[in-house]
Amino acid sequence: MYRILKKRMLNPSVVLLEIEAPAIAKKAQPGQFIILRVNEQGERIPLTIADFDRQRGSVTVIAQTVGATTELLAAKQEGEFIADFVGPLGVPTHTEGLKKVAVVGGGVGCAIAYPVAKKLHELGCEVHSIVGFRSRGLVILEDEFRAVSDVYRLVSDDGTTGVKGMVTDALKELLDEGHVYDEVLAIGPLVMMKFVCQLTEAYGVKTVVSMNPIMIDGTGMCGGCRLTVGGKTKFACVDGPEFDGHQVDFDEAIDRAATYCEFEQRAHEETCRLLRGGE
Repeated sequence: MYRILKKRMLNPSVVLLEIEAPAIAKKAQPGQFIILRVNEQGERIPLTIADFDRQRGSVTVIAQTVGATTELLAAKQEGEFIADFVGPLGVPTHTEGLKKVAVVGGGVGCAIAYPVAKKLHELGCEVHSIVGFRSRGLVILEDEFRAVSDVYRLVSDDGTTGVKGMVTDALKELLDEGHVYDEVLAIGPLVMMKFVCQLTEAYGVKTVVSMNPIMIDGTGMCGGCRLTVGGKTKFACVDGPEFDGHQVDFDEAIDRAATYCEFEQRAHEETCRLLRGGE
């Protein structure tokens, strides 16, 4: 059992949880993930490590309540426990030797982008962070990103953040201003990452994306997280989760991601009713 040390709602649908997990905190690196079960009857879900504190022995995860399991997770309170918390899994983000990087985050994907931006900043890299949300009310980790970014661009679909537009618009502006990046790291919805990669390919800029497909065991045995990268089958849990964005078959990934949407929606609605007392 793993104790919840801290809980904070970042916006109405996104929760931050700091979990007591000293063995995982000891080895965790940006870009890696964990798999958890809220209770012994629950499903296994992957969540990227948003932060870690080796001295405190804790690992921070951020989840958006889009399904039954994330709804149950968000209902947990400080001092309560979750059943299983396994990791760190996956290949850490490559950060060594990078001098100037654009980190592009979309929505809750910013929870994955932030620890990478933080690590790059600590290594002395010039970090340009571009983050986008549907509206101001959904913005997360703004202060945290500003603290580790040499340039910070916040955009929104409706303009309520002060700048209306897409992350690709802001990235294109920076590229057109003459900024030369060793790498662009894009993390967010599949469609967003697809269009970021189309943009950077035209500019000849190396781009890495973090993929979060359907996943079950996290060890490469089930094959549920398979992707096509450069014409070859890869498994996000052991080969990734980060890949060369210009080699990823995004259309296939988008189709596969939609496979269980209807089921997830029904399970989410049922769980919400149970948490409200069967209304």
